[in-house]
This record gives sequence, C-alpha cells and structure tokens, in this order.
Amino acid sequence: MITPAEFVHLPFTPDLTEGGITYAIRSLPHTYDRMGGSSFNRLRRIVAGVAVELAFRRHLSQSEIPFDVRGVTPFTDPDRYDVSLGGHRCDVKSFLISNRAQIATMRSHPEVLLNAPALVPLDQHTADGHRDDDLYLFAFLTGLVAASQADLRKALEAGQPFFLLHPLPKTWSRPAKWVSFAPVTLKSEAGPNLNIEIGGQAENREFLTHRVELPAGVRVQVDEAFHTLAYLHVDHQPNGRVGLHSPLVEDTHLIAPFDWGNIWVYGLEIILTGYLSHDEFQRLSSPIHPGSRVFQYRRTRTRNLAVPVAALKPLGTLFEKVKSWEATQQRQD
Repeated sequence: MITPAEFVHLPFTPDLTEGGITYAIRSLPHTYDRMGGSSFNRLRRIVAGVAVELAFRRHLSQSEIPFDVRGVTPFTDPDRYDVSLGGHRCDVKSFLISNRAQIATMRSHPEVLLNAPALVPLDQHTADGHRDDDLYLFAFLTGLVAASQADLRKALEAGQPFFLLHPLPKTWSRPAKWVSFAPVTLKSEAGPNLNIEIGGQAENREFLTHRVELPAGVRVQVDEAFHTLAYLHVDHQPNGRVGLHSPLVEDTHLIAPFDWGNIWVYGLEIILTGYLSHDEFQRLSSPIHPGSRVFQYRRTRTRNLAVPVAALKPLGTLFEKVKSWEATQQRQD
C-alpha cells in the first residue's frame, strides 16, 4: 500500500500553463470530448493535463531519470502515450482539482488522496495497441480557474495572467470541404481596438495563425488561406460583439462579449501519486458508471475503470527500476 510520504510533489510555474495552452489551441478541433460540459472546461482540462506532462518530463530530466518522448502525442492524435520509461510506454492520467475546500484538505490531510479513484476511461483502456507492460501514472493538479465573468474580473483586477478565447463551431473548425475560407472579414463593435489572433490550419494542414488589429466599426479583411478556423483569441475582454464572415459560410458568426472564455489554469502544485502496469490495472480495477460522484468530479460523464490510489505502486520504486533497465540496456549495447 502506498503512503502519502511516497507521493512526489512538483512545483507549478506559469510556463507550464503557457505550454498547455499552446497544445490545447492546436488540438481543439481534433480532441474527443468524453467528459461533456462546456468547451472551455474541456480546454482547461487539456491545459492542465499537458502542464502535468511537461512538469513530469522536467522532473525526470532534473532527477536524471532516462526517458524518451518519441511517442509523444501530436495535436491531431490526442490519445497516444506521453513518454517512455525504460522502454515501457507511460500514459500520464491527471486530474485538475480546483475546488478551494478540496485543495485546502489535500494540503492539510494528503492522506485523503488514498481513497480517491485512479481513473482510466474504459474506451481508452480497451483500445487496440496496448501492451501488458504499458504504464499508467496518476497525478493530481491543484489549481484555480477563473471560469465565471465575476472570477475573470477579479483575476484581471489583480493583474493575473489570462487567455481569452472563443472556439469556433464545426462549420469553421471541421468543414466538410478542404478549401480556403479566404477572404475572411472581421468586424468589431467593441472599443478600444482589439488585437485578435486567428488560429487554424493551412492547406498543407500545418497549424496557422494570423494576428490583426481590429478598430471598432471597421471591417478588416484577412487574406491568409485558412482551410480551417479553430478559434479567435483577444488581448482583453471585448465590450461589444465581434463578427466573422467568409464567402464559404452563409451566416456571419457573431461573438457576444460573454462568449469568450478564460482558459488559463492558475496551478498551485502537482502531486504524482503512483503507477500500475496496464495488466495490473486490468486485474485490480472496478467499473465506475456514468453519473457517479467521485473525488475528482461531482458526476462522471463516461464509464471508467478505477483502482484506489492506495493500491498504486510508489514512483520512487519505478524510477529506480528505470535506471536499472537503462543500465542493463547500455551494457547489452
């Protein structure tokens, strides 16, 4: 049985959120939403998950634990493994805890995590391509979000960082035909000038961005050959509507002031709890049905398999094994 003393605590730095946002906005049209809820919640979960992965790799590097990322997930294929440890593919499963009362309890009584479920979506676990010696590693990120307009206002008043984004609907982000939207026209009813970033894909499917300054009441034309448009990002909260038009789309897409969401995750700490192999998880896990209340969620939205965190193996043991595996491999080479 694992103990809280064997958890690995990692500090959180803003660059982890920045890295998570960079990945999230690129993966936006390609991610499969198991959880349901708003697109902003989904994006914050992606930001948090990538932040944990980046922190984990940083910890491995600083601790001189050998690893590679040859299987790292591209933004168009979100469900592949994250890193390889000693030739074992490792899938980091992380959970964002943003409830202040829960965060306070985790700080004062870290043993509460022992009864939390280490969750893996059933469809992921049963998908083709897994090996018995693949590894699941489970982590919790404590952090705050400014999801409501009131919370966003408080964050802005406090000078906190933010990232305001509007995800575009499938008509724009996943069009039926692969043709250019150009010319795209933007118009703002908001003042003062808005600095807007448009993100999507070029004809060769590479990620493409374009930044434009948008004065109030002036139509601005963008001639970049976007074949998909995934999102718009603004540098401050607009006080009026923003319109987006293309000759390929019949109706102008109008964005109201409250249609922008802040996807910045104000991380506090990352707790790496423990790990199991795919085979061990299969033997020890029990189903968690949709609609169940668990430590991480008020209500699960998909079917999961779970084991208690207490049943995981400590990461210190894994890291020593990785060093041993690597040393053995070097002798064989």
